[in-house]
Amino acid sequence: MIARRIPTIMPELTFEEGLELTRIYSIAGLLSSEHPFMRKRPFRSPHHTCSPLALAGGGKNPKPGEVTLAHRGVLFLDEMPEFARRSLEILRQPLEDKCIRISRVYGTYEFPANFILCAAMNPCPCGHYPDMNLCRCTAGEVIHYLGRISQPLLDRIDLCADVPAVSFEQLNDRKNGESSEDIRKRVELVRQIQQERYKGENVRFNGELRGSQIARYCTVDAAGKRLLHKAFDKISMSARAYHRILKVARTIADMDGQSVIQSRHIGEALTYRAFDKKYWN
Repeated sequence: MIARRIPTIMPELTFEEGLELTRIYSIAGLLSSEHPFMRKRPFRSPHHTCSPLALAGGGKNPKPGEVTLAHRGVLFLDEMPEFARRSLEILRQPLEDKCIRISRVYGTYEFPANFILCAAMNPCPCGHYPDMNLCRCTAGEVIHYLGRISQPLLDRIDLCADVPAVSFEQLNDRKNGESSEDIRKRVELVRQIQQERYKGENVRFNGELRGSQIARYCTVDAAGKRLLHKAFDKISMSARAYHRILKVARTIADMDGQSVIQSRHIGEALTYRAFDKKYWN
């Protein structure tokens, strides 16, 4: 349910994005006569039995796969470890390059694949780890289950969150939460900040920053640098994870209306990396 709400808080499609998606869905033969133009961001949720070919695209006459059909939208993988290892590893290149290249004997094809990856999984086959009072899995089973998700793929996931069990009182709480419309307003405000910042650059959002651009636009205060240094040494993060933490902290600072990344922004960004260290360390 949470995953399906993500498109509702994203900015509406621009005309150019809609045209781009219409071309993709037209090639895939998925446009209907009632809706010949794409006006909503796609939400793709393939089953875990989905083959690598269906996920990446291809065939004798190459057609877009799920990663391309999710372009400008959300690709949701439920029960992520149940997907074939080969299928999951296919995601590494599009998550980095925002496109996918399919090589065949008679040529190489490139399809756009700029999507938000959202995935859900249990911490073990029975779903109760690390509560050893309820977990029925052996240590080997837990390690094998978590090992289906590789560290290089984890490094490409910016935000990781632990979702605890919901109590009876919470389930019966009729209090209304924040609406998608209100959240979208905040998202659009931050988007405007980033578009203004990156005028003249081939960048639209913080997530698209590369190399020297990260050093230029992700300015961190002294306290934030000390915290980042301490975390880098303690959790042995990769260079890719380090840069992704900076970009997440840049977005948190934008939401806070701050031009300089402060220690509290770094601290929050680091909490989103603590989840994978908790289970995969």
